[in-house]
Amino acid sequence: MLFFDELDSIAVQRGGNSGDAGGAGDRVINQLLTEMDGMNAKKMVFFIGATNRPEILDRAIIRPGRLDQLIYIPLPDEGERLSVFKANLRKTRVADDVDLKFLAGEQTKGMSGADIMEICQKAAKAAVRESIEHEQRLKEVNKKAIESGKTALIQNVDPVPCLTRVHFDEAFEHARRSVKDKDLENYARFGKEFTIDNTRGG
Repeated sequence: MLFFDELDSIAVQRGGNSGDAGGAGDRVINQLLTEMDGMNAKKMVFFIGATNRPEILDRAIIRPGRLDQLIYIPLPDEGERLSVFKANLRKTRVADDVDLKFLAGEQTKGMSGADIMEICQKAAKAAVRESIEHEQRLKEVNKKAIESGKTALIQNVDPVPCLTRVHFDEAFEHARRSVKDKDLENYARFGKEFTIDNTRGG
Protein backbone atom coordinates (compact mmCIF):
# COMPACT_ATOMS: atom_id res chain seq x y z
CA MET A 1 0.00 0.00 0.00
CA LEU A 2 1.31 3.45 -0.94
CA PHE A 3 -0.17 6.43 0.90
CA PHE A 4 0.25 9.99 -0.38
CA ASP A 5 -0.62 12.64 2.20
CA GLU A 6 -1.29 16.17 0.92
CA LEU A 7 -1.68 14.71 -2.57
CA ASP A 8 -2.45 18.16 -4.00
CA SER A 9 1.17 19.19 -3.40
CA ILE A 10 2.37 16.91 -6.21
CA ALA A 11 -0.78 16.25 -8.25
CA VAL A 12 -2.05 19.73 -9.04
CA GLN A 13 -3.61 20.25 -12.47
CA ARG A 14 -1.01 20.31 -15.21
CA GLY A 15 -0.47 23.35 -17.39
CA GLY A 16 -1.41 25.85 -14.72
CA ASN A 17 1.93 26.25 -12.98
CA SER A 18 3.04 29.55 -14.49
CA GLY A 19 5.78 29.94 -11.90
CA ASP A 20 7.01 26.38 -12.29
CA ALA A 21 10.63 26.31 -13.45
CA GLY A 22 10.75 24.31 -16.66
CA GLY A 23 7.50 22.48 -15.98
CA ALA A 24 8.99 20.37 -13.17
CA GLY A 25 5.59 19.98 -11.52
CA ASP A 26 4.04 18.57 -14.69
CA ARG A 27 6.89 16.10 -15.04
CA VAL A 28 6.36 14.89 -11.47
CA ILE A 29 2.69 14.20 -12.18
CA ASN A 30 3.48 12.49 -15.47
CA GLN A 31 5.99 10.23 -13.75
CA LEU A 32 3.53 9.49 -10.93
CA LEU A 33 0.82 8.52 -13.41
CA THR A 34 3.27 6.29 -15.28
CA GLU A 35 4.28 4.51 -12.07
CA MET A 36 0.64 4.00 -11.06
CA ASP A 37 -0.22 2.51 -14.45
CA GLY A 38 2.81 0.23 -14.21
CA MET A 39 1.49 -1.22 -10.96
CA ASN A 40 -1.83 -2.34 -12.43
CA ALA A 41 -0.63 -5.90 -12.90
CA LYS A 42 0.34 -6.19 -9.24
CA LYS A 43 -3.00 -6.78 -7.58
CA MET A 44 -1.73 -6.34 -4.03
CA VAL A 45 -0.53 -2.76 -4.51
CA PHE A 46 -2.97 -0.06 -3.40
CA PHE A 47 -2.61 3.67 -3.92
CA ILE A 48 -4.28 5.94 -1.35
CA GLY A 49 -4.14 9.72 -1.42
CA ALA A 50 -5.41 12.31 1.04
CA THR A 51 -6.13 15.97 0.33
CA ASN A 52 -8.28 18.86 1.50
CA ARG A 53 -7.95 20.51 -1.91
CA PRO A 54 -9.65 17.98 -4.24
CA GLU A 55 -10.73 20.68 -6.69
CA ILE A 56 -7.15 21.36 -7.80
CA LEU A 57 -6.15 17.75 -8.43
CA ASP A 58 -5.21 16.78 -11.96
CA ARG A 59 -8.22 14.93 -13.38
CA ALA A 60 -6.02 12.17 -14.80
CA ILE A 61 -5.09 10.94 -11.35
CA ILE A 62 -8.69 10.29 -10.32
CA ARG A 63 -9.81 8.50 -13.46
CA PRO A 64 -10.77 4.77 -13.36
CA GLY A 65 -7.77 2.53 -12.82
CA ARG A 66 -5.90 5.02 -10.66
CA LEU A 67 -7.45 6.78 -7.66
CA ASP A 68 -10.91 5.87 -8.89
CA GLN A 69 -12.80 5.60 -5.58
CA LEU A 70 -13.28 8.93 -3.85
CA ILE A 71 -14.22 8.93 -0.17
CA TYR A 72 -15.27 12.07 1.65
CA ILE A 73 -14.38 12.03 5.36
CA PRO A 74 -16.50 14.70 7.09
CA LEU A 75 -15.66 16.69 10.18
CA PRO A 76 -15.94 14.70 13.43
CA ASP A 77 -19.30 14.59 15.19
CA GLU A 78 -19.73 15.09 18.95
CA GLY A 79 -18.77 11.54 19.90
CA GLU A 80 -15.73 11.61 17.67
CA ARG A 81 -14.65 15.01 19.03
CA LEU A 82 -14.81 13.52 22.53
CA SER A 83 -12.56 10.68 21.36
CA VAL A 84 -10.10 13.23 19.96
CA PHE A 85 -10.01 15.07 23.29
CA LYS A 86 -9.41 11.82 25.18
CA ALA A 87 -6.68 10.74 22.75
CA ASN A 88 -4.84 14.07 23.06
CA LEU A 89 -5.14 14.15 26.85
CA ARG A 90 -4.53 10.48 27.59
CA LYS A 91 -1.12 11.22 29.17
CA THR A 92 -2.14 14.52 30.77
CA ARG A 93 -3.51 15.21 34.23
CA VAL A 94 -6.94 16.83 33.90
CA ALA A 95 -8.80 18.35 36.85
CA ASP A 96 -12.26 17.20 37.88
CA ASP A 97 -13.75 20.57 36.90
CA VAL A 98 -13.01 19.86 33.21
CA ASP A 99 -16.01 18.29 31.46
CA LEU A 100 -14.71 16.80 28.22
CA LYS A 101 -18.21 15.89 27.06
CA PHE A 102 -19.18 19.56 27.37
CA LEU A 103 -16.07 20.65 25.46
CA ALA A 104 -16.86 18.14 22.70
CA GLY A 105 -20.38 19.57 22.31
CA GLU A 106 -21.39 22.95 20.92
CA GLN A 107 -18.07 24.42 22.04
CA THR A 108 -16.21 22.60 19.26
CA LYS A 109 -18.95 22.01 16.69
CA GLY A 110 -17.54 22.38 13.18
CA MET A 111 -13.94 21.93 14.31
CA SER A 112 -11.53 19.38 12.90
CA GLY A 113 -9.38 16.98 14.89
CA ALA A 114 -6.41 19.29 14.35
CA ASP A 115 -8.39 22.24 15.78
CA ILE A 116 -9.16 20.24 18.93
CA MET A 117 -5.54 19.16 19.24
CA GLU A 118 -4.53 22.83 19.11
CA ILE A 119 -6.96 23.63 21.95
CA CYS A 120 -5.43 20.87 24.10
CA GLN A 121 -1.93 22.15 23.36
CA LYS A 122 -2.85 25.74 24.23
CA ALA A 123 -4.43 24.58 27.51
CA ALA A 124 -1.28 22.61 28.34
CA LYS A 125 0.92 25.62 27.59
CA ALA A 126 -1.27 27.79 29.84
CA ALA A 127 -0.87 25.26 32.67
CA VAL A 128 2.91 25.09 32.21
CA ARG A 129 3.18 28.88 32.13
CA GLU A 130 1.12 29.14 35.33
CA SER A 131 3.32 26.54 37.02
CA ILE A 132 6.52 28.38 36.03
CA GLU A 133 5.13 31.70 37.27
CA HIS A 134 4.14 30.09 40.58
CA GLU A 135 7.63 28.65 40.98
CA GLN A 136 9.21 32.04 40.29
CA ARG A 137 6.97 33.74 42.86
CA LEU A 138 7.86 31.07 45.42
CA LYS A 139 11.58 31.64 44.83
CA GLU A 140 11.13 35.38 45.35
CA VAL A 141 9.27 34.81 48.62
CA ASN A 142 11.96 32.42 49.87
CA LYS A 143 14.71 34.82 48.84
CA LYS A 144 13.13 37.71 50.75
CA ALA A 145 12.53 35.46 53.77
CA ILE A 146 16.18 34.41 53.88
CA GLU A 147 17.40 37.99 53.46
CA SER A 148 15.27 39.09 56.43
CA GLY A 149 16.55 36.25 58.60
CA LYS A 150 13.33 34.25 58.47
CA THR A 151 12.88 30.61 57.60
CA ALA A 152 12.30 30.03 53.91
CA LEU A 153 8.89 28.82 52.86
CA ILE A 154 9.33 25.30 51.54
CA GLN A 155 6.73 24.36 48.96
CA ASN A 156 7.15 21.85 46.20
CA VAL A 157 5.98 22.77 42.73
CA ASP A 158 4.41 19.94 40.79
CA PRO A 159 6.61 19.38 37.70
CA VAL A 160 3.57 18.02 35.81
CA PRO A 161 0.83 20.66 36.06
CA CYS A 162 -2.81 19.67 36.04
CA LEU A 163 -5.08 21.14 33.35
CA THR A 164 -8.06 22.97 34.82
CA ARG A 165 -11.13 24.64 33.41
CA VAL A 166 -9.34 27.99 33.59
CA HIS A 167 -6.65 26.72 31.24
CA PHE A 168 -9.23 25.50 28.74
CA ASP A 169 -11.12 28.78 29.00
CA GLU A 170 -7.91 30.56 28.03
CA ALA A 171 -7.33 28.13 25.16
CA PHE A 172 -10.83 28.69 23.78
CA GLU A 173 -10.27 32.44 23.68
CA HIS A 174 -7.92 31.79 20.76
CA ALA A 175 -9.71 28.76 19.29
CA ARG A 176 -10.60 28.84 15.60
CA ARG A 177 -12.15 26.67 12.92
CA SER A 178 -9.67 25.76 10.20
CA VAL A 179 -12.40 24.44 7.88
CA LYS A 180 -14.77 27.21 6.85
CA ASP A 181 -18.35 26.83 5.59
CA LYS A 182 -17.14 27.86 2.14
CA ASP A 183 -14.70 24.94 2.15
CA LEU A 184 -17.51 22.53 3.02
CA GLU A 185 -19.58 23.89 0.14
CA ASN A 186 -16.65 23.30 -2.23
CA TYR A 187 -16.34 19.71 -1.02
CA ALA A 188 -20.05 19.18 -1.60
CA ARG A 189 -19.79 20.50 -5.17
CA PHE A 190 -16.79 18.30 -5.85
CA GLY A 191 -18.68 15.33 -4.44
CA LYS A 192 -21.63 15.88 -6.78
CA GLU A 193 -19.32 16.13 -9.77
CA PHE A 194 -17.29 13.01 -9.01
CA THR A 195 -19.80 10.92 -7.01
CA ILE A 196 -17.86 10.68 -3.76
CA ASP A 197 -18.71 7.79 -1.48
CA ASN A 198 -19.36 8.89 2.09
CA THR A 199 -17.93 7.43 5.24
CA ARG A 200 -17.38 8.76 8.70
CA GLY A 201 -14.00 9.31 10.21
CA GLY A 202 -12.50 10.80 13.36
